[in-house]
Amino acid sequence: MTRGYNSATLNSMIGFSIRKRSRRSRARLGILKTPHGEVETPSLVPVATNATIKTLRSDEVLETGAQLLISNTYHLHLRPGENVLKQAGGINKFMRWPKPTMTDSGGFQVFSLGFGRDFGVGKVGGIFPGKIERAIEKGNQPKFLKITREGVRFKSPIDGRELFLGPRESIAIQEKIGADIMFAFDECTPPGATREYIEHALHRTHAWARTCLEARKSKQALYGIVQGSHFRDLRESSARFINAQEGFDGFGIGGDLGESKTGTRNVLQWVLPLLDEKKPRHLLGIGRIEDIELIIKEGVDTFDCTVPTHYARRGIAFVSPRAARKESSQSRLDLNKIFFLKDQKPLDRACGCLVCQTYSRSYIAHLIRAREITGGALLTFHNLYFFNQYVAKVREKIKKGLI
Repeated sequence: MTRGYNSATLNSMIGFSIRKRSRRSRARLGILKTPHGEVETPSLVPVATNATIKTLRSDEVLETGAQLLISNTYHLHLRPGENVLKQAGGINKFMRWPKPTMTDSGGFQVFSLGFGRDFGVGKVGGIFPGKIERAIEKGNQPKFLKITREGVRFKSPIDGRELFLGPRESIAIQEKIGADIMFAFDECTPPGATREYIEHALHRTHAWARTCLEARKSKQALYGIVQGSHFRDLRESSARFINAQEGFDGFGIGGDLGESKTGTRNVLQWVLPLLDEKKPRHLLGIGRIEDIELIIKEGVDTFDCTVPTHYARRGIAFVSPRAARKESSQSRLDLNKIFFLKDQKPLDRACGCLVCQTYSRSYIAHLIRAREITGGALLTFHNLYFFNQYVAKVREKIKKGLI
């Protein structure tokens, strides 16, 4: 039994109930209850890195249908600092967001500021393309940080001071930030790592998971994270270990998820059946529009993704196939293209969002080409609304027994 604080002794302030299970897949409908309200699952979790969805006010994000946001522990620690959020009454009051919140652990920064930065790669080859020219082996260290048994040492990109982030530090920071749900500190391993490296990192992640449970002092929910890269036995071993720890209120599936949709599906099929089905499952950092139904059918309840906001700020709008059929085969419009300046249609006639009811492709294309912030804001609103409506339709399919 894990010593220290756990959900049994702390009476965690979240609850999860399954309302319907699909007979055609592993998909399920659920209700995640938190101090800041309920979340209908499956649900997209937009990424509010610095306690904001870039270009939008919190009330505007609410209008897109977002139910739950995730913010970045590492970035909030750098600025404004967790004490500022604590003095404000927690992240919800700080950003005036009335619905539930999550904070990641900072573990992803171990990857993104480390080997990910060194090699220019992301978690999934098809989503974050890149090439690793040499294998990452046991004993290798990234150029810009040092990973130890206790945690990670790195220099602040803001002022150059040396910083340390480990499991105890991560939990202490997250508790001051005050989100409804926290994640255990882990090492998000990169594509291209050898099996020996992954095994070594997995031992660290499991040790850190225990330390997070011991360090926890608040009633905030705490999710344990399953790692193990694309190795089936390591993924299954990690799932069994994290599931066995008394005190985790839910689970995150993180790390390298393979080079394709098949790889991601395999990881989910290996891991999810080994986790307590009464607890929510969150997939970290995956959620392109074409991936959403796939991951939901495997049993994922919530998932965070930067795609709708990241693409919007670069002039890309996600639309229905009918709206895109003349301009794109991928159900997206690139408003940087000059011919959209003469297009007076809305982004998507089938979309009920404020942007599609009010503005033309021509106007938004003009704003994007003129590098006006409003263009990114309009596309961010539309994309979030579009993604949330898409997930709502998937929930309806589960309800009707279609998937």
